Amino acid sequence: MILEQHYLACLSQASYLIGDAEAGVAAVVDPRRDVEVYKQAAAKHGVEIRHVLLTHFHADFLAGHLELAAETGAALHLGAAASAEFDFEPLEDGAELRLGAVTIQALATPGHTPESVSYTVRDNSEDEPRAVLTGDTLFIGDVGRPDLMSSVGVTAEDLAGALYDSVHQKLLTLPDETVVYPGHGAGSSCGKNLSTALSCTIGQQRRTNYALQDMTKEAFVSVVTAGQRPAPQYFGHDAALNKRERPLLKETLAQALRPLSIEEALAAQAEGAVLLDTRDGDAFAAGFLPGAIFVGLGGRFASWVGTVISPDAELVLISESGTEEEAVTRLGRIGYDKVRGFLEDPAQALAGRGDLERVQRVDAASLAAILGEDGELAVIDVRAEGEFEAGRIAGALNLPLQRPQEMAAAAPVDGPHVIHCQGGYRSLIAASLIAQTNKAPLVDLTGGFEAWERAGQAVER
Repeated sequence: MILEQHYLACLSQASYLIGDAEAGVAAVVDPRRDVEVYKQAAAKHGVEIRHVLLTHFHADFLAGHLELAAETGAALHLGAAASAEFDFEPLEDGAELRLGAVTIQALATPGHTPESVSYTVRDNSEDEPRAVLTGDTLFIGDVGRPDLMSSVGVTAEDLAGALYDSVHQKLLTLPDETVVYPGHGAGSSCGKNLSTALSCTIGQQRRTNYALQDMTKEAFVSVVTAGQRPAPQYFGHDAALNKRERPLLKETLAQALRPLSIEEALAAQAEGAVLLDTRDGDAFAAGFLPGAIFVGLGGRFASWVGTVISPDAELVLISESGTEEEAVTRLGRIGYDKVRGFLEDPAQALAGRGDLERVQRVDAASLAAILGEDGELAVIDVRAEGEFEAGRIAGALNLPLQRPQEMAAAAPVDGPHVIHCQGGYRSLIAASLIAQTNKAPLVDLTGGFEAWERAGQAVER
């Protein structure tokens, strides 16, 4: 048996290659859009990818089922409750898919979405499954959030009730030794308490997962619907796009990887395109084009782009030379395909321009000294509420970047101010958003709250 997890840390997303090496056949579950990794893995194991399975229509990334089917000729499979523009073979509850001496069985597990399924994996010489791929139904430490479909008329309470039944009537009936392989790990917005662990057993989850403890369905519904953080604005876009026929990633790359002069980039901006600056934070702070939005390629790039920029926006990239294809690929993973091109040689194009905006950066010691002298300095903390509650700079105002429009509108930048996050990445995103409408000087705490704590400065809890 082959059961191989492929984890994409920047999206906290797990996909799987399952197969039988002797029979030379394999399936891929929940592939990402850049599918070369699965073709390489299949070649390594000497198997042919004949099936592509989705656990549900994902909201947090654009799945690569169409790409992988186009490149391998594999058949597509979804749960029987699914409806899509493309052709697929529906799998009823209990239906089996044979891969030589390995059997994949579909379990209908609605709750995160109505069409959600989980897949057990069994060696045919054994009576019980070795593993279950739970998609977004069951995570390590959590269950999938049930509120993402409220915008299309499916209530969170109804889905949470279905999720309770799926967990108790399907997943918790599996042997305690069954290994759980989820669709996501810590950092994903598809749940609120995901572990950094990428696998676990049913038995361990039965004992330690807060959502699997002994409680009534009513209590479960209350617990799993409470405290969910805001979903990034791209989630609805991706959930809808995953049901459709659409251009393949290689077509997107061919269209987007077009060098633009500074004049062409600014003309595109004048026509409504967004300048997306993906450079290193220091380079951005030292000088950026007015109106540009910063989301550094070094962090959780795609997730934050999908949080602060509309999926309908046309984009022009300002990227370090040589990183343009990586940026376009990572945008493609969340279906942000409207890229006009990239600014050619940004260092040269921006050199000497008199219209560049800047972000002043201060270290923790300097900020502490300024705060001691200037009681009017506003400290804007753009971390999530939980981070803020765990420890903060005294007097800081919490404006989470997860709600970017509210953050930018409420930021008190008429007087002196400083922006910070945990490590220094999100605060520059916030600064670029605030700069869209307010021309007050921008000041950023280098290294964020982590640097503040390391320097031994006072923390309010």
